[in-house]
Amino acid sequence: MRPWLPALLLMLPGCMATKVVTVPLKVVGKTAGTVVETAWDAATQTQQEADEDRGKAARKAEEQEARDKRKNEPRP
Repeated sequence: MRPWLPALLLMLPGCMATKVVTVPLKVVGKTAGTVVETAWDAATQTQQEADEDRGKAARKAEEQEARDKRKNEPRP
């Protein structure tokens, strides 16, 4: 970011400054909610997401265990 850009944004009228800030959010697809809500959603985890993460970790552990078992079996 250019060092003079924040100073330029402070000199803009209020309605213009809000448009400058909200346009990038709309482009990214974050029109629903504010930046704070988006940050909160990113920082928290639902019960479903936690369950999915535990299931993924269990599957990875099982796969690793199967690989280790195959690796340690004597070859004929």
